[in-house]
Amino acid sequence: MKVLKFGGTSVGSPERMMKLLDIINPAEEQIVVLSAVSGTTNSLVEISGKLLKEDKQKALTLINALHQKYNDFVVELLAEGDFREQGQEVVDYHFNFLAALSNDMFTPIEEKVVLAQGELLSTTLYHIYLKSIGVPSVLLPALDFMKIDEDNEPDIPFTTKNLQPLLEKHKGNKLFITQGFICRNSFGEVDNLRRGGSDYTASLLGAAILAEEVQIWTDIDGMHNNDPRIVKGTKPISHLSFDEAAELAYFGAKILHPQSVFPAQKYKIPVRLLNTMEPQAQGTLIAADSEKGKIKSIAAKDGITAIKIQSSRMLLAYGFLRKVFEIFERYKTPIDMITTSEVAVSLTIDFTDNLDAIVKELHAFGSVEIDRDQTIVCVVGDFGAEKHGYASRVLDALKHIPIRMISYGGSNYNISLLINTGDKTEALRSLHNRLFE
Repeated sequence: MKVLKFGGTSVGSPERMMKLLDIINPAEEQIVVLSAVSGTTNSLVEISGKLLKEDKQKALTLINALHQKYNDFVVELLAEGDFREQGQEVVDYHFNFLAALSNDMFTPIEEKVVLAQGELLSTTLYHIYLKSIGVPSVLLPALDFMKIDEDNEPDIPFTTKNLQPLLEKHKGNKLFITQGFICRNSFGEVDNLRRGGSDYTASLLGAAILAEEVQIWTDIDGMHNNDPRIVKGTKPISHLSFDEAAELAYFGAKILHPQSVFPAQKYKIPVRLLNTMEPQAQGTLIAADSEKGKIKSIAAKDGITAIKIQSSRMLLAYGFLRKVFEIFERYKTPIDMITTSEVAVSLTIDFTDNLDAIVKELHAFGSVEIDRDQTIVCVVGDFGAEKHGYASRVLDALKHIPIRMISYGGSNYNISLLINTGDKTEALRSLHNRLFE
C-alpha cells in the first residue's frame, strides 16, 4: 500500500480536486492524505484570532465570507442532485459549528478545533465527489488513529493499533481518504501536528502501516538544487538521502516540512516529492542511500540572530558551555549553529521571543554581542571526512562576501555559513555558479 499526500494547492479549486484522479489510481491500494483547500487554514487562523480577542462580529463576518467560498466550491465540484445536497449539508454543518463557537467562551482548546475544520471539509467533499462519479472510497477519520503524547510527539504504535482494524474492516476497498495535520493530544482533545503537518501525517502513516512508498504531491517538481525564486537555472534533485533531505528542509527548502522525513527514515520507507501540475516529472526520491561524492543542493534560512559570549573564564574551564546551554534550555530556545574558541562562543537562534531575558543571564559570564538580520546558508552533499576539495570550493565561491560563522564537520552532510541577510542573494548565486555551472 502507498500513502499519497496532496497539499492545499493540489486541492485548491474544484478543477484541481477533480484532476487528482489523473494521479490517483483507484485500482491500487493507497491512503490519500489531503490538506485543507489552499487559503482555508489562513482564514481559520484569522477567525480564531478574532474569537480569542472576543471580536465576535468580525469573526462572524470572516466565517460568512469563507462559508460563501465553500458554497461556490460545492456548486462547481458536484453536479445538481443528491450529491450536491450532501456536499452543501457538510459545508453548512461545519460553518454553523464555527458560528456557534462565537456564542461560547473561546480558548486555545477551541482554537485547535477551528483549525481542524479545513481538513475535515476537504476530505469529506472529495469523498462525496468520488461517490458522485462512481469511484469507491472509504473516508477514514484521522482523529480516530492520529495521536500525540504528552511531549507532543506522535504515537506511531497507537496509530498502527487503531488504523489497522479500520483497514481490515473495509477489506476489499483500495482507496482510503484521510485528513492531514489534525490529531488528538494525550488528553483526547483535538490538536494538530503544527503548520505543514500534512507531510508529517503522510510519513507517520507510511511508518505505521510499513507502506511501500510515501508520495508528497505539491506544486513543485521535487526539491531543487537552489532556491528557484532567487537563482535562475535550478534543477530538481533526483535522489537524496534522508539525512540530506532533513538538512535541506530545516535550512530553508520550503517544499518539505522539516520533521516529516523522520518517521519514514526510522522505518526505511522511501519518500517521493512530486508535482501535481506535472505528474510525469521525475521529482525527488528520498531514501536511505544516495549518490556519493556529490554536492546536492544549497538552501538558506533567514531570520537568524547571532549571539557571541566572550569570557576569560572559558580558558581551560570545564562546564562553561553546559551553563550557557542551560540558559537556552530554560527558555526553550533551540540553537542552530555553534562555534567556539578558547575565550568565546558564538551561536545562532531563530526564535527570539525570550532574547532579552537570555542576554541578561548571559551577561553573568562575560560580554555579549548580538547580530540580527543574519542568514544561514547551508550547502548539502557528501562531506565525509575522507572527502577533500569540497569545502574549499564553497569558501572560494564566497571569498568576496563577509562570513560571520562557519560550521563544518558536525555531520557528513553539510557546511553551514552565517552571513548578513543583505548578502544572501549574491551568496546563493555565487555558490550556484561555482558548484553547479
